[in-house]
Amino acid sequence: MPLDTEPSALPARQPLSKERILQAAITLADEGGLATLSMRKLAQVLGVEAMSLYNHVANKEALLDGMVDAVVAEMVVPVLGAPWRAEMRRAACSAHAVLMAHPWASLLLVSRVNVGPAKLRHFDATHGCLREAGFSHALADSARNVIDGHVHGFTLQKLLFPLAEGTYAQAAKQFLPMLPQEVYPHMRALTEEVIAGRYSGVHQFEFGLDLILSSLEAQCVLAAPTTH
Repeated sequence: MPLDTEPSALPARQPLSKERILQAAITLADEGGLATLSMRKLAQVLGVEAMSLYNHVANKEALLDGMVDAVVAEMVVPVLGAPWRAEMRRAACSAHAVLMAHPWASLLLVSRVNVGPAKLRHFDATHGCLREAGFSHALADSARNVIDGHVHGFTLQKLLFPLAEGTYAQAAKQFLPMLPQEVYPHMRALTEEVIAGRYSGVHQFEFGLDLILSSLEAQCVLAAPTTH
């Protein structure tokens, strides 16, 4: 029997879609930051003409909005009916981890009005979880803002801090001569703790989060109506 000499068909090109565009844009931003992201570069990565992108995203601003919402979609959403404190902690830790994985996203999240479906879903579930726990609308909204502030503030500080966590002890040794005992006794003592390895100097995200949740729990109890 003669061998089939017909050339095999090439695999069909994956059709262009908004989801595919957003994922490629997120990958570009993760690898090189937002400065490396352009519609032309994105089109090259996807193997299409730049103008074809505009059939799916209106412009660069719409692209950024979509990227932010796609990142929010990776975050855990609080479960209504579950213990509120555990859910707030789980959601906040998830948000911190996701934002650390996408270093460009935190600044976009805090500097844009985001009304994408993932953000709205996350907001609604968070507010609903707190409301079910007995928080008033005002207290629930304040609680969400405080938790978000900790998530974004801690994440940005960690991303932007110029020293890697594993270099703190070495940096402390270089810093020590600037701290004469008679002028800065407490800072010197702390620095010596880091040098000796008795304290890492690494700040824990969960430490601040638990302080916030404990305070919110107390606020909710104080705000609860009393029965006689």
